[in-house]
Amino acid sequence: MSESQSPAPDRFASKAEDWDSRPIPAQISEGVVAAIREAVPLHPSQTVLDFGAGTGLVCTRLAPHVGQILAVDVSRAMLSKLREKPECADAIAIYCQDILERPLGRQVELVVSAMAMHHVRDTPALLRALYEHLLPGGSVALADLDSEDGSFHPPETEGVYHRGFDRATLGAMLREAGFADPRFVTACEVRREQGSYPVFLVTAQKPR
Repeated sequence: MSESQSPAPDRFASKAEDWDSRPIPAQISEGVVAAIREAVPLHPSQTVLDFGAGTGLVCTRLAPHVGQILAVDVSRAMLSKLREKPECADAIAIYCQDILERPLGRQVELVVSAMAMHHVRDTPALLRALYEHLLPGGSVALADLDSEDGSFHPPETEGVYHRGFDRATLGAMLREAGFADPRFVTACEVRREQGSYPVFLVTAQKPR
């Protein structure tokens, strides 16, 4: 495993301790992993980058099916919880850094992400960064909220820059970043008192 210094204050420090026991992150990660496995071929020699890996709810489920996972996040507290998991020992390398500002310097066959895009202010810049981290012919599998009215997160939540994403608009952004053939499916739907919130998975390819 490797690690570098986190470049910003850790907004998730207070949430990391009980994150894995929260029902909504568990529901979303289960739905997203199932959708990824349905949409993208996984194989034992594959290297995967998990952007916004957090405590590893997605990457620990994917680890048995791939060769190595590069778990990237800017939250040191969340990554500390991931490091405690036995699945992390050999299969998952941890990087605490902002890859938009400081790329990893390597390319992978697949980039996955679950519920991290709405925490990044500049979506086109993020998509360009993910594109640069992919080998030619590689794929992204990105999950986040469909457009919503802003009620999914409590009003005081910091670092939420998007109220979900319009699928057509995000598809156009992916094409503008260089990706081909973006395809959307609904990975799961979160039901709360204030409404229902679909979570999409979009896959797209970097041309060879």
